Amino acid sequence: MAIREVVKYGDEILTKKCRPVEKFDEKLHTLLDDMAETMYEKDGVGLAAPQVGILRRIIVIDCGEGLIELVNPEIIRQSGEQLEGEGCLSCPGKYGIVSRPMYATVKAQDRNGKEFKIKGEGLLAKAFSHEIDHLDGILFLDKVIEFIEQ
Repeated sequence: MAIREVVKYGDEILTKKCRPVEKFDEKLHTLLDDMAETMYEKDGVGLAAPQVGILRRIIVIDCGEGLIELVNPEIIRQSGEQLEGEGCLSCPGKYGIVSRPMYATVKAQDRNGKEFKIKGEGLLAKAFSHEIDHLDGILFLDKVIEFIEQ
C-alpha cells in the first residue's frame, strides 16, 4: 500500500466525468488499498479516485464505522435534507454550507465486482453524495450556499 498525492483544486482532472470500472483485478485492489491509506493519512472521511488522479468510478468512505469501498456507485434513492458545513481534501482551507440528502441508498459493486446496496443517513449520506459528485466532476464548492470562515 502507498499514500498517494491528493489532487488539489484548480487541477482540471477534478472537473472531468469518470469512466466505469470494467476490470476487477489486482490493479483495482491496489488502488482501493492506496486510496484508503491516503484517506486515513489525510484524516478524511472519504476519497474519490479523481482526487488521486484516476478517472474511474471508485470511492472509499469511513465515517467512523469501518471502511466502505464503492466501485461504480450510484445513488438510487435519497430523501430529506441536511444543511451542514463541508470541506474536501482537494480544497484545503475551504469550508461551506452545502445541501445534501439526510438519507441515501447507493447501488455499487465491491472490489470483486459483486453488486450490493448500502443505506446511509446523516454523515454517511452526505459522504455518499459528496464523493459520488467527484465522479461526475462536481466539487462541493460548486454547491456551496454560504462559505464558512475558519
